[in-house]
Amino acid sequence: MSCCVLQITGLIFGGIGMVGTLAATVMPQWRVSAYLDGNIVVFETIWEGLWMDCISQLGLRLQCKFYDSFLALPPPLEAFRALMCIAVALSVLSFLMAIIGVKYTQGTKEDPQGTSIFILAAGVAFLLTGTLVLIPVSWTGGSIIRDFYDPEVPAPLKRELGAALYVGWVSTALLIAAGAMYCHF
Repeated sequence: MSCCVLQITGLIFGGIGMVGTLAATVMPQWRVSAYLDGNIVVFETIWEGLWMDCISQLGLRLQCKFYDSFLALPPPLEAFRALMCIAVALSVLSFLMAIIGVKYTQGTKEDPQGTSIFILAAGVAFLLTGTLVLIPVSWTGGSIIRDFYDPEVPAPLKRELGAALYVGWVSTALLIAAGAMYCHF
C-alpha cells in the first residue's frame, strides 16, 4: 500500500515540477529592477527573462519585446535557454514514463513492490531534470546577488531575484523529490 502512495505522490510532485519548469522557462521575471534610491514614486519596473524583456509602467501598461537576435545574446543566456528547453522536454518525458510505470506496475507474492523499469527510468529522468533546472536558476540567482553587492555596478543596472527563479527552485525541489521517490523502489 505504501508503494502505491509513494508512486502517486511522486506522480503529483513530478507533475507540479513539470508545470513549474515550463512556467519558469517562459516567465519574463528572471531579473527584476531593483530600487535602491529613496524615491518612493516608481514609474517603471523592468523584467528580464530568457526570451524577452518587459517594462511595466505604473502597473497599468506592460510592454514586452522578444530579443531581436539569437546570435547577439550573451553565451550564458543561450546556455540557460538550451538547458531549460531540454529540462521542459525531459520533464514531460519523465512524467509520461511515470504514468506508464504507475499504471503497469504489478505486485506479486514473490515481488510485492513489482517495480517497473518505467518507474526507475522516470526516477532517474526526474533527478536529471531537477539538476538541469537547478543549474541556470541558481547561476542566475548567484550572478544577481553578486552584481547587487558589487560597488562597481551602477545602481540602475542592479537587479533583484525575480519570481521565475523562485518557481524554478520549487520545481527543482519537487522534481528531485519525485525522482528520489521513484528511485527508492
